[in-house]
Amino acid sequence: MTERKLTKQITVGGVPVGGGAAIPVQSMCNTKTWDVEATVQQIRDLAAAGCDIVRLAIPDERSALAIDKIKEQSPIPLVADIHFDYRLALLVAERGIDKIRINPGNIGAEENVRAVAKACKARNIPIRIGINAGSLERRLLEKYGHPCPKALVESAAGHVELLRRYGFDNICLSMKSSSVALTIDSYRLASEVFPYPLHLGVTETGTAWNGTIQSAVGIGTLLAEGIGDTIRVSLTADPVEEVKAGIAILRALGLRRGGVRFISCPTCGRTEIDLIGLATEVEQRLQNVHKDITVAVMGCVVNGPGEAREADFGIAGGKGKGLLFKKGEVIGTYPYDRLCDALLEEIEKA
Repeated sequence: MTERKLTKQITVGGVPVGGGAAIPVQSMCNTKTWDVEATVQQIRDLAAAGCDIVRLAIPDERSALAIDKIKEQSPIPLVADIHFDYRLALLVAERGIDKIRINPGNIGAEENVRAVAKACKARNIPIRIGINAGSLERRLLEKYGHPCPKALVESAAGHVELLRRYGFDNICLSMKSSSVALTIDSYRLASEVFPYPLHLGVTETGTAWNGTIQSAVGIGTLLAEGIGDTIRVSLTADPVEEVKAGIAILRALGLRRGGVRFISCPTCGRTEIDLIGLATEVEQRLQNVHKDITVAVMGCVVNGPGEAREADFGIAGGKGKGLLFKKGEVIGTYPYDRLCDALLEEIEKA
């Protein structure tokens, strides 16, 4: 993995974004924001799953007026997602929002942009300019014919210029598309053009299975190239699943420590235990284990002993049984139906 591109750092409710800081994982509530109780509960669920920053839809005044009540109870910073009505941005700024996601170009006259920039600057509230291939300005579609990296970056540049015209530079950018390839190329170009932190995401990716794959390819490729300062995996699923996927992507690249790194081998004709059943059970039982450890569940004698020995805890399968490893040493041989329990008992004791 290449060295991370150093960007300008912003701060979202005490969480640093950019400038080499650890990469925060974001998600978005799917509750009605005006329903304070339901929204706070979902935020707490997201935080428990490892979410660092959460976004809330603000489609109306009723939602904006709930922000201070939600913020009082939220364990993580809040971002307001606003479109078209600049007055909603002013309302949430007054009520302590930690960040605003907006497109300056879609909130009307320049005096509206000036008012939002002034309110956010006075309170040190960063703004994310969210560019999406599905909502590009008509002039750019006419110029380029269709969404493309140059069109997305030109759109972002126009929005940046609007904010900077009024002395506002506390900015984060996103360049999202439902096309993984377009998303990757747009962020690559943006990273060359802008000094601002980049919020990575592939938008409208679908349900948990398909969306996680597309997000892992898009976000993972960019992170491996050193591009990106915060991430959100967008799924048609429980938002908690977005957080789990985002954390998994960061862990796979060594960009987040903590929690279990789980390894298991593919099955083959040499396997003489129910490896799929064993690996599935172990993985499920590790969900609530937060120790920074590597656990390997291997099915045969080819790579099994080596991988199990290198892990903190490991199983190497044999015929109806398996060796149990701890820190590179064999600590016992167990029948298949005892392997999972024995492994978890050792992990719990550590």
